[in-house]
Amino acid sequence: MSKEIDGLPPDEGWMQRALELAQHSVGLASPNPAVGCVLVKDDVVVGIGRHEYDKRDHAEIVALKNAGEAARGATAYVTLEPCCHTGRTGPCTGALIEAGVTRVVMATRDPNPAVSGKGAEQLRAAGVAVTSGVLEREARRINDGFAKHIQTGFPFVTLKAGVSLDGRIAPAPGNAPRGAPVFLTGEKARAQVQEMRHAADALITGVNTVLQDDPHLTDRSGLPRRRPLLRVVVDSGLRTPLDSKLVRTAHNDLLIFCAVAPTQRQRTLEALGVRVERVATAEAAGDQFAARGRAVRRSGVCLKAVMKRLGEMEILSAVLEAGGQLNASALSGGHVDKITLFYAPVFLGPHAVPLLQEPIARPLLPIPPAVECVGEDVRVDIWLRDPWGES
Repeated sequence: MSKEIDGLPPDEGWMQRALELAQHSVGLASPNPAVGCVLVKDDVVVGIGRHEYDKRDHAEIVALKNAGEAARGATAYVTLEPCCHTGRTGPCTGALIEAGVTRVVMATRDPNPAVSGKGAEQLRAAGVAVTSGVLEREARRINDGFAKHIQTGFPFVTLKAGVSLDGRIAPAPGNAPRGAPVFLTGEKARAQVQEMRHAADALITGVNTVLQDDPHLTDRSGLPRRRPLLRVVVDSGLRTPLDSKLVRTAHNDLLIFCAVAPTQRQRTLEALGVRVERVATAEAAGDQFAARGRAVRRSGVCLKAVMKRLGEMEILSAVLEAGGQLNASALSGGHVDKITLFYAPVFLGPHAVPLLQEPIARPLLPIPPAVECVGEDVRVDIWLRDPWGES
């Protein structure tokens, strides 16, 4: 009988190893999913692989090449259902069958309609034993962005905020100089925020946050990524200061969405390396909540058009780090898939900046949250919808 792996039953233990590989491909795989694979024979690892977009090979192919002839008779532990179609590379199912792998253990089905269920069927038809659902939840969380994008064309959006115990995200305006950092949470929570930025393709904020905080909005995790974090500003009137940190550090990684006709200011921003795109206003786009929520009206640009454009740019996931106005607009418009709040043990008082500037215009029915202590703070993750389409 196979022994336990890292204190887990064998299948879970080896899948945990595959998940660690998948986690290391975060930031390197997008716009493809982050996938890890471990080949095991006689309780010994004979091959490992992870997917990196620029290296083309999928995790299974990397592991098979790593194993060579030792792959024959092995079990493949893979975090996502092996693909069965030809895209940038050939089908992984065919490669596994040809290599003589006798069993495939996969964490979850592939959300891609071209693959979902078909990869497992093809393996079984060739006599390969298939087990599915091992550490499924953990595997899916790594690729929520891919699941949402491949099925809808829109990015998976996480609204992130550090919050006081009385629901405030910053001291009252004027209590701190422009650009001076105000940290509600501790170092451990801030480190997790950088990990969230690293896992995302884009970071979205509003012009009011730029005017008040003058942020950099960069990925400071120190982890490798294949394309720069896209910094996105929702700025209907194109008020982003030319001397802001965002503009001064722009290098093909800053995109401003506005709702005004081209002006000399736009041309100046573009000359400084900023990409400016005009989208319709919420009212002009016929946003169904524009007439019911003042926050949506005041946001100016149509957020659905912003999300659609980001999806066209192969942005799989985005983190929204904004003020109460844009937060309320995004929630009311149904553009947020997940909320991550870091609660700090402080009270900021009634004049501080609220998480939501206006009441949301639609009821939210969250999936049961995940809660954990992060240093002296408390992290709460709330999914508003299942991007895998099964809740």
